[in-house]
Amino acid sequence: MVEMELYEIRIDESHWHQPQVILLKEKNGNRILPIVIGLFEAQSIYIKVKNIPTLRPYSHDLLANMLTQLGGRLERIVIDDLKAETFYAKLFIHTQQGTELMIDSRPSDAIALALRSSAPIYVNEEVLDQVASED
Repeated sequence: MVEMELYEIRIDESHWHQPQVILLKEKNGNRILPIVIGLFEAQSIYIKVKNIPTLRPYSHDLLANMLTQLGGRLERIVIDDLKAETFYAKLFIHTQQGTELMIDSRPSDAIALALRSSAPIYVNEEVLDQVASED
């Protein structure tokens, strides 16, 4: 697994029906992974990154708050597969009882939640080998 960080968010609100793109960059390297996401998820990530206050919690804020209130902690997210041009991700949650849960997630939701929980973002090496480019 390779640790990544959010590198760039590309939002085009004038074409809201078109896919948006986020770029993850290898934390200790030069590889960049583009992920196509929806406008809502892109906005949710952008709002968190820019610390823009909102009147009410977004869905990702709600999930992070629920996890905290239930005594859980998001340990990490892993983008672990790519099938038919679709990325797959997992949330790894440490429960109050000391167990670890692995939950299937869309990468955009996983990244939005990781940013709110200060959890690291990882990508499997095989996925990076398929689609990453050098910076």
